[in-house]
Amino acid sequence: MTAITDFTVTAADGSPAALERYRGKVLLIVNTASKCGFTPQYKGLEELHRRYAERGFEVLGFPCNQFGAQEPGDAAEIANFCSLTYDVTFPVFAKIDVNGDAADPLFQRLKSDAPGVLGSKAIKWNFTKFLVDRDGRVVRRYAPTTKPEDLAADVEALL
Repeated sequence: MTAITDFTVTAADGSPAALERYRGKVLLIVNTASKCGFTPQYKGLEELHRRYAERGFEVLGFPCNQFGAQEPGDAAEIANFCSLTYDVTFPVFAKIDVNGDAADPLFQRLKSDAPGVLGSKAIKWNFTKFLVDRDGRVVRRYAPTTKPEDLAADVEALL
């Protein structure tokens, strides 16, 4: 089966971005939004990223406008917001769909490998999180309500 790091996604500038560059790292992949009640989680995601980056951990953000139109901006606006408001240094990729016919293949795979409550494949809201091990396997899915700081023990276990 293909590892998560075998996927190619779209960078914020529209260019292809091979996730191969993250092979061997523990990843936390998150669908994000700038105007959501969970948006302050950017702070916790950045703290996790900084705390564990030297040990081989990366947070990867994927903006999505499918939930309440809470990510209306273009790539430049999103990058500016993340940088100025939360000092985000982890990669934030191009805006994508995570559900429906146009769902990004990466998120189709994440949802398949780690279904939600009662086996649901759909992502319910912004800031759903997927933890991926060093071998590119999806280990766990977390609800939007799960705070980034509550993931520290699971991240540590994979590092």
